[in-house]
Amino acid sequence: MKVAFLVAPEGVEQIELTTPWKAVEEAGGTPQLVSTKSGKIQAFHHLDRGDTFPVDKVVGEVGASEYDALVLPGGVANPDFLRMDERAVAFARDFFGAGKPVAAICHALWTLVEADVLRGRTLTSWPSLRTDIQNAGGSWVDEQVKVCTGGPNTLITSRKPDDLQAFCEAFTDEFGKARGGSGG
Repeated sequence: MKVAFLVAPEGVEQIELTTPWKAVEEAGGTPQLVSTKSGKIQAFHHLDRGDTFPVDKVVGEVGASEYDALVLPGGVANPDFLRMDERAVAFARDFFGAGKPVAAICHALWTLVEADVLRGRTLTSWPSLRTDIQNAGGSWVDEQVKVCTGGPNTLITSRKPDDLQAFCEAFTDEFGKARGGSGG
């Protein structure tokens, strides 16, 4: 299974990138870092700089057809940058149109609000996004992880870094189902 991780050049919450990345690898999948610029991205530990990570692909040069699933890590700045880049928004939106699973945690849902793919969906996020999600037509719940199959694809969402274990278990399970249970 090939999984795209869409992040901005700066601002992704490092643990929300590295923990799901490791979960994909442990499930036998191949993660790829997709960003709006080539080179390296700068991760953060909340407001402090973390590590840098090499970009594998640039949006606009790849599409949803090249992947089995999408993971959207959070961080406050990361999805705010992504939602201002139409290529990044289109890349995320295309996974919904293709019926491919998407997993998003914390503030990452801002990218999906911009992509206008939340109407009729039930999901969770960092609590401050509740109104944005409701205004985008989604139903917000305060749960550790929410798996919503009531749309063109499976959408797995979670609230915060403390929910990462449940988030990773849920999305790797759902991604495996999408691949016919092959797991990799």
